[in-house]
Amino acid sequence: MSRVRPLAVTVLLLVALAAALALLLGGVALGVGFLAGYAGCWALFAAAAVSLRRVPARAVVPLILAGAVAVTATGLVAAPRTSTDSYRYAWDGRVQAAGISPYDHAPADAALSQLRDEWLFPDPAACAHDHGLFPLAHGTCTRINRPTVHTIYPPVAEGWFLLVHAAGPPDARHKALQTGAAALSLAVAGLLVTFLRRRGDPRQAALWAWCPAVPVEAVNNAHADVLAVLFSVAALAVISRRRVTGGVLLGLAIATKLLPAVLLPGALSGARRPRTILAVVAPALAVVGMLYLPYVLLSDGSVLGYLGGYAQEEGYDDAGAGGRYALLRLVLPDAWALPAVLLVMTAVTLTVWWHGDAERPWRGALFTTGTAFLLLTPGYSWYALLLVALVALDGRWEWLGIALAGAVAYVAGPVIGAAWVTGAYGAAALAVGAGWRARRRRDRRAVEWDDDGYGRPPGTSHRAADPEGSFRQGISSNAPREQHH
Repeated sequence: MSRVRPLAVTVLLLVALAAALALLLGGVALGVGFLAGYAGCWALFAAAAVSLRRVPARAVVPLILAGAVAVTATGLVAAPRTSTDSYRYAWDGRVQAAGISPYDHAPADAALSQLRDEWLFPDPAACAHDHGLFPLAHGTCTRINRPTVHTIYPPVAEGWFLLVHAAGPPDARHKALQTGAAALSLAVAGLLVTFLRRRGDPRQAALWAWCPAVPVEAVNNAHADVLAVLFSVAALAVISRRRVTGGVLLGLAIATKLLPAVLLPGALSGARRPRTILAVVAPALAVVGMLYLPYVLLSDGSVLGYLGGYAQEEGYDDAGAGGRYALLRLVLPDAWALPAVLLVMTAVTLTVWWHGDAERPWRGALFTTGTAFLLLTPGYSWYALLLVALVALDGRWEWLGIALAGAVAYVAGPVIGAAWVTGAYGAAALAVGAGWRARRRRDRRAVEWDDDGYGRPPGTSHRAADPEGSFRQGISSNAPREQHH
């Protein structure tokens, strides 16, 4: 009975989580109301993840995968609820299928009017009554956000949009992208389960498979970030043994969404020889360059599109213009925020690279990525999908608070105000600090216990008895710095 009860409790929590997500995504709540329901889903997710710790080992993998299917499927119950990015994806796929570079024309450009339909470009009557549409000239409108600027998505993402357009039925609309994103989300879950099972215990995979951010951001909103996450997880899983392969996969991740470039210090953890570094960096750069090259040759305009304008729009170049650098701006003048970010990230990058654990590159990648999020305080919640996957690889669940803070900023920030958003990121930072302190105290007690000669199997080291190690051991390791293959 004691072995059956944790399994039953976990199953019930997963059923409740799936039901809550389906109701949330199928409902009409927005802003603070949506955020409240979303927070409730996160509470159920946390309870299910804790309950999973007591589930018998033989039931863990089937339960994680079954839960992944149920949770992921909830993202398919409705059209995108909190983001319009997938409409741009659909448009870019349609433009490429017509033999036109997606980087050459904005959706509002009359040169592409022959590709418009009533789904992406509703009739004037709908334009007058639907406030969620974006206005164009002469009383027309579109579902595509920023319709007067060129796309910014890298080439692998553009290839994904074309593939979904070609594979989906003509009337699939948003469902084709959502279904493709659901398949990618489950692929990430399967990869995590397989990799973590080989290393010992796959339970950490539930931190991705059951996380509410996955059905909301990866599936319902169909963000291309999930494809970058798949390549990123694959890269970090193999890079300590197969550096060239890992570099290629990392290049594919960067060429999907530029954000995975922040993983590079973690991927190079402990690599000090130039040959070892080049084995990762050179393939990554080559892949990015080769994938951009066809679009460069076929496009009349810049393949970077609106990237520079997007950075300005989000306030990354001027801290006083937006909600970026919120935690730094509590203690520093606005003008100092960007230099402080550059200084801290340089220090973090060098620390992870020089002292990182070559056998656990995802640990340094999580530290670098999480630190970047806390310094930049981004306003878009789907960026944190990468962070969620890194948490699943490493098991340091306290970093998940950053993903929830991003949701506060994006979903309710315009309503509740900047102070609450700053508070959310501040709480996330405190959770990370508390997690670090708790692990350090636990490891100090373990060392003291070992020094007394008790509590450790004969012939084993402290590291073997406690493979997770302290925070410093999480960045550095006594393991060999480099592998040669």
